[in-house]
Amino acid sequence: MSEERIWDKFLTERDKEVFSASGYGAKAGGGKKPALLIIDVNYAFCGERREPILESIAKWRTSCGEDAWESLPHIRELIDKCHKKGVPVIYTTGQVRDDGWDKGAWNFKSSRGNEDIPTGAPEVRDSNRDGNDIMDEIAPSPQDIVIRKHKPSAFYGTPLTAFLNDLGADSLVVTGTTTSGCVRASVIDGFSENLRITIAEEACFDRSQASHAINLCDMHAKYADVVTTKEALEYIESIDTEYNLPTGTPL
Repeated sequence: MSEERIWDKFLTERDKEVFSASGYGAKAGGGKKPALLIIDVNYAFCGERREPILESIAKWRTSCGEDAWESLPHIRELIDKCHKKGVPVIYTTGQVRDDGWDKGAWNFKSSRGNEDIPTGAPEVRDSNRDGNDIMDEIAPSPQDIVIRKHKPSAFYGTPLTAFLNDLGADSLVVTGTTTSGCVRASVIDGFSENLRITIAEEACFDRSQASHAINLCDMHAKYADVVTTKEALEYIESIDTEYNLPTGTPL
């Protein structure tokens, strides 16, 4: 990658000196058997069509607007490469009861939290699509795995660790949204499981551009290698191993 990073413009000179002096940001490298993890790339975070973020948020309160649609082709490239190489593809998305009873703490910090259930959806939406539906542009194939979750981390309260063990995976290539929320939570939990983590920069997105950049910076410093999509594709292309992949309908 070039020396200029997406987060550089947000860092003070002191910040840069501290990172340099502390040794943070060393390249960890990927594992020998990665899995691609696609976090929450659904209609709630992308909207039903490409449009300015404030217009999209009027319909989908968690939308990341145009930045989400910029990332979709990068995610699609990574999926296609993994399918070609036989590398596992794992999706996460949310789930919520129709009455919203299981939303828990998600209701604490948003005045529009009731919109996540069918009876609260804004009338301005283009359709009655479930926000947790994975985007058609990157829809799972039969050999892919879909994990439903309630909380930010892909690991919390899910079978993800067990599935990675079944696959023999020792590392993750992470994509999805939001960089500052569910992506970060999942990266830290994966790091806590001693997995090697690679983050495909252009394949991640957030509704806050500053939060996106600073969280990539922090994860690259301590928990993961943040690389370009091109570098992630080259890494996946280099994988030469077999996995015990599912063959039927995604879970």
